[in-house]
Amino acid sequence: MSPHTMRLDGRSALVTGSTGGLGGAIARALAAAGAAVVVSGRNAARGADVAAGIRAGGGRATFVPADLAAGDAGAHALPEAATAAAGGTLDVLINNAATLLMPKPTSDVGLAELREVFDVNVFAPFLLTGLLAPAMAERGSGAIVNIGSNTGLRGSAGSAVYSGTKAVLHSFTKSWADEYGPAGVRVNAVAPGPIATERAGEFAEHVAPMLAKIPSRRMSTPEEVAAAVVFLASDDAANICGTVLSVDGGWSAV
Repeated sequence: MSPHTMRLDGRSALVTGSTGGLGGAIARALAAAGAAVVVSGRNAARGADVAAGIRAGGGRATFVPADLAAGDAGAHALPEAATAAAGGTLDVLINNAATLLMPKPTSDVGLAELREVFDVNVFAPFLLTGLLAPAMAERGSGAIVNIGSNTGLRGSAGSAVYSGTKAVLHSFTKSWADEYGPAGVRVNAVAPGPIATERAGEFAEHVAPMLAKIPSRRMSTPEEVAAAVVFLASDDAANICGTVLSVDGGWSAV
C-alpha cells in the first residue's frame, strides 16, 4: 500500500458536531491524515479541548462554535466563520452533527421534539451543503461525507423520527452526487451501526438485542467509523460518489 494513501495534506475540513464522541474521532482522524480541521459544535469547552488535543499531537485544528439547532441562523453563520478559520477555503465537509432521540412510540413524539431533530439532522446539512458545495464545484474539487445510520437503511420500531432523518440524509447523498459530481465534488455517506461512544450506555437496553443479530457481535468503535470517513474524503476514493458505506459489523447485510 502506498505511503500516500488516505492522505489529506494541504486540505481543510469542517466537521460539524465534533466536540466529542464520533465527531471528535473524525476530526482527529482527518487531522492525522494531514488535513487542517475546523472543529465545530455547541459546547465551546469540549470543542476547544478537541482542537487543543489535535494541535498537541502535531495536527492543525481550530474551533468554531455553532448551534445547528438554531435553524437558519445557526446553519447560515457557520460556513463563513469556518471558511475564514480554514484560511479561506474548505475542501471537505463532514455533516456529522445529529440530535439523538431515545426510542419511543410515534404517538409519544411531540411537534417541538420532531422539529428539533429535523433541524439538526436534515435542515442543517442541507443548508450547509448548499452554502459550501458551490465553491467546491467552482474550484473543481471537494468531498462531502454525510454521517447517516444503519437505522436509515432498515425499519426500527420506536425509531421512526431518527431513522427517518437518516434515510433523508442518504437520499440527499445520492441527489447531491448527481448535482455536484460532474463538477468534481464527490458526495458519499457512512452508515454506522451502534457505536461505542461515551453515550452508548444510555441506549444499552436497546443496543443489546441488536448485538445478537450483528455478525461481528459487537459495536463499532468511533475510530473504525472515522477511518471510513477519511477514506471517502481522500483520493483513494477518487471514483466513489453517491455511495452509502455501511460500517456496522455486517448487520445491514443479514
